[in-house]
Formats: sequence, structure tokens, C-alpha cells
Amino acid sequence: MVATSTRTFELDALSSLELHHVEASIVTYRGRRAVRFIEREESTTNDHAFGILVDSDFKDGIIETAIAGAPRPDAPPDMRGFVGIAFRMQPLGTRFECFYLRPTNGRANDQLRRNHATQYVSHPDYPWYRLREETPGVYESYTDLVPGDWTPIRIVVSGIQAQLYVNGAEQPCLIVNDLKLGETRGSIALWIGAGTEAFFSTVVVK
Repeated sequence: MVATSTRTFELDALSSLELHHVEASIVTYRGRRAVRFIEREESTTNDHAFGILVDSDFKDGIIETAIAGAPRPDAPPDMRGFVGIAFRMQPLGTRFECFYLRPTNGRANDQLRRNHATQYVSHPDYPWYRLREETPGVYESYTDLVPGDWTPIRIVVSGIQAQLYVNGAEQPCLIVNDLKLGETRGSIALWIGAGTEAFFSTVVVK
């Protein structure tokens, strides 16, 4: 029998996070205690903005949380409210795997945009634009999203495979069978993209 354990990260204090290129605050958002992220003003488009869960250590298992994201009012029109969870992150975020959402794509009046509602990336070698160019449609998919709404997500990781479940669905909306970093282990982090205001609630790791 394989031993199992559950760890809960409440996110009720900024001391539980190691922040990189983000401004963070503890707030109540739409009825939930949460941490709010926006990019630091000095951040550039090449900087990844994230908060590592202190003392997290993850290889295989399940990550469950609820996230909310939307473009900031001053964001350029091509920003989508990028918000997600990075896992198996190496120190200082030098390498990591990540699933994220583009909330404004979920109900766009354009099928191609809808097909880009979810995304897998692997930093540093496989950003979204490389994956889209080399293997279009393989590492992103459609799922129903509403900007700013709390969105439950579940990430299931085993070996070099990972699956993303959204809004309590029984089936994954995105499947990755070849995680680009291989069978690594590392931290879990809250991740945002450019021009985003995002909120994260309690993270449960099994």
C-alpha cells in the first residue's frame, strides 16, 4: 500500500510565500480569504511573477485550489488575466512546470480564442508561443471561464504526466503526457502573467 498524506496551505499570511516580481496582500475577495497578486511596477515581460509556497515539496500527487483572475484596468487589450499554479519549481523559479488559465478567453465570441482558455508551459525552454508554434493545440484547450470568478482547479501529476481539471469537472480539460522537465520534484507556486490582478485561496496538496 502506498502511503498518502494531505497538506493544507491556508495563505492567511504573506510569510507563507516567497515572492518574486509580485506585490501581494491578504484580502477578502468574493466571500473568501485570499491572497491578491499584481506584478511589481519594475517587472518586465521577461520576468515570471509568482509566490512560492514556503516549505512545499511536490513530485507526484494532487493540487487543489480555487483561483480568480482578470486583466487589470490599465492592462493592454491583448492581456487575458493569466492566472495559474506552477509545480516542481526549482529554487528561485529557474525551472518549473505550470498550468494556467486565460479567463477572458473562456466565453470569447471567437472559437480560436476559446481554444486557448487553458495552457501548459515549462520554463525556461517551452514558453506558450513555442508550444503553440511547434505543436498547435496540444498544450492548450477550451474550458468555460468567467473573468474574476472563483474557479476551482485540480492538478493531478504522476511521473511525466499531468492533468488539469476545472470547475469540478469529472474529466480533465487539458492532458499533458510529456512534462518537459521529466520526473523532477520541487516547490509549488502561485503564478500570474502580465497585466493581471489575481486571487488565490487555500491550496490543498495530496
